[in-house]
Amino acid sequence: MADLFAPPPQDVPAPPPGDDGPLADRLRPRDLSEVIGQDHLTGPDGAIGRMVVAGKLSSMFLWGPPGTGKTSIARLLADAVGMRYVAISAVFSGVADLKKAFAEADAMALAGRRTLLFVDEIHRFNRAQQDGFLPFVEKGTVTLVGATTENPSFALNAALLSRAQVLILHRLDAAALGELLRRAEEVTGLTLPLTPPAREALVASADGDGRFLLNQVETLFDVSLPAPLDPAGLSKFLMRRVAVYDKDRDGHYNLISALHKSLRGSDPQAALYYMARMLVAGEEPLYVLRRLVRFASEDIGLADPQALVQCLAAKDAYEFLGSPEGELAIVQACLYLATAPKSNAAYAAQKAAWKSARDTGSLMPPANILNAPTKLMKDIGYGKDYAYDHDADDGFSGANYWPEDMVPQTFYRPVERGFEREVTKRLEWWDRKRRERA
Repeated sequence: MADLFAPPPQDVPAPPPGDDGPLADRLRPRDLSEVIGQDHLTGPDGAIGRMVVAGKLSSMFLWGPPGTGKTSIARLLADAVGMRYVAISAVFSGVADLKKAFAEADAMALAGRRTLLFVDEIHRFNRAQQDGFLPFVEKGTVTLVGATTENPSFALNAALLSRAQVLILHRLDAAALGELLRRAEEVTGLTLPLTPPAREALVASADGDGRFLLNQVETLFDVSLPAPLDPAGLSKFLMRRVAVYDKDRDGHYNLISALHKSLRGSDPQAALYYMARMLVAGEEPLYVLRRLVRFASEDIGLADPQALVQCLAAKDAYEFLGSPEGELAIVQACLYLATAPKSNAAYAAQKAAWKSARDTGSLMPPANILNAPTKLMKDIGYGKDYAYDHDADDGFSGANYWPEDMVPQTFYRPVERGFEREVTKRLEWWDRKRRERA
């Protein structure tokens, strides 16, 4: 069914829209120099700028948020080096469309015309379909330019990635979006009915998406207002762009990484910001709580034993109260973790102990600390000469608990922060007693 709606591959750019076309189309750049916000790629020293000067393109993936110019760059690239431009979308196209595009490219190559094949949303092709590009890219039938909003490391085949460059497009900053507004007013001859603060608010509401901004501008141009809108009036008049956040993709992993590292860096303000970003965007609060619980053990541990207790209490409070009341308990746990003394000693100890356990196999513990529930086991020495620590005046026997064929190891090394200072004193006391009784 999808093929019925697939647009035919385009081997020539569509004619520019007239004055009544969508504003986003009317403002499409006609030259790479007109692309906004991507000078690191399209400028003279950028990867794309250098390719154009050389007159030779390599296959590439354009990775960036929506509304940052991926499609425009691909079209302009073909124009800049005199290549035939063919565009397909992975949303609407299938294997038949790809075969047709490759066959046409083969035929055009025989006539001396090279083809730039632009594939929008290329990450939506499955692994087998992506593999289908390989022979045609390798032999130069097409120069592939794929556009994706997903991390290519996860969304694209490694074999295909190895044959192309990954070029990262930035979300449009305030200066770039402001330039879009200026161009929109210039091409339409209209002035946005906004106060200067409202104009700034409009730019902020786009969240780096140029296409979204121009759609909002078009809405403002289409109405007649008695007076310019202030920020409050603008917020009532227009919808704010929903933040980009896919719970199982980059937005999710980027923000949880930022939250974790802000907590580790003892920055409660940044940690609270990233946690708010996740929850406002619709993240499951229990997922955030699971990550906080993990952080309490991994990055605080015994430096503050109450950290884990706080997180588990927050989980109970949230489950008891639900949203939104229970989210305050998550905030409390987040702030506690950010302001607690930090130690990864327990985490490092786990890694070292697990490695030692794998390396040493099945060494037998010393016989004196083995349980002897049967007469036979007692006869062969299980439990013999076991030193019961509570019988010692100081509650410490100083016995050896390591296998005979293994040198005692040190896995846990507490830091000089928080409660682990006290733990260090205990360990030093026990070590001194062992040496005295050895």
